[in-house]
Amino acid sequence: MLTVDALREYGADVDTGLARCLNNEAFYLRMVSMTVPDTKLDELEAAIAAKDLDRGFELAHAMKGMYSNLALTPILNPVNEMTELLRARTDTDYSKLLAEAKLQKEMLNRMAE
Repeated sequence: MLTVDALREYGADVDTGLARCLNNEAFYLRMVSMTVPDTKLDELEAAIAAKDLDRGFELAHAMKGMYSNLALTPILNPVNEMTELLRARTDTDYSKLLAEAKLQKEMLNRMAE
């Protein structure tokens, strides 16, 4: 179940996320739950596989904003790292960062079930 306590255990900076949502817990949880159906991570993986680093940057940057605003640190960290690499159009092996982001997204999704 998605709760502020579960998000704290996950490693989210809940206090910062709540502050960005005017300290409205229900609103914050609703915003976090809206990240669950998001498919940008799958799209990012496909863009990187296709060597479309411009599209990859657009996707990573959008996710960085979303996860940053909600202070979802565990998934934000690998997404942020990918964003900066893609900003520089770095052609590298993104598999470890993608795997970490996917793991963190799965954990977040399970909380929202």
